Amino acid sequence: MHARLRELRSVLDRVDADRVERWGRRLGRELSQGRRLLACGNGGSAAEAQHLTAELTGRFRGERVPLSAIALHADTSSVTAIANDYGYREVFARQVRAHGRPGDTLVCLSTSGASENIVAAAAAAREIGMTTWALTGEAPSALLAACDDAVRVPSADSATVQEVHLSLIHLLCAAVDDTCAAAVPAPAHAARLAEDGSA
Repeated sequence: MHARLRELRSVLDRVDADRVERWGRRLGRELSQGRRLLACGNGGSAAEAQHLTAELTGRFRGERVPLSAIALHADTSSVTAIANDYGYREVFARQVRAHGRPGDTLVCLSTSGASENIVAAAAAAREIGMTTWALTGEAPSALLAACDDAVRVPSADSATVQEVHLSLIHLLCAAVDDTCAAAVPAPAHAARLAEDGSA
């Protein structure tokens, strides 16, 4: 096996997957009751935040009701307007204040845990009364202190941390699906599935 893959396997063996599954079960219950997930990250972590929200608004594996989830970097007009008027530090925090409600959840992705705009988003979410979770690398960081709970990936390599984050996102989505398994698809959507044979 390639050395990089051996390292990835070693890190996966040491990450707290049980905590992520607990998050997913809680999230499945809350989102199915009408609460919302917000997610944020920069660069590769932004792509993973959007991957997470796409799996929830669409579907991961099983058929279920669509769930409310927003990747905060994906609205480029809002991001650029806020950055222009308030500075890049506020690009996510201001959107959290716009979209977040007490009882909603914010997932923050950051390999370093030091990105000021991510930490600011977590602080804004806490002020509102949202639940805040972080996926980070191994180093202690400001983001850990700003969030209610966190999973740290035990690696100093950013690429490895991001690869593990993606695996954890899929684990989270599987737990959400399991929790929502009893939900019945909306009739119109179910009819479309029957017509085109998609599953």
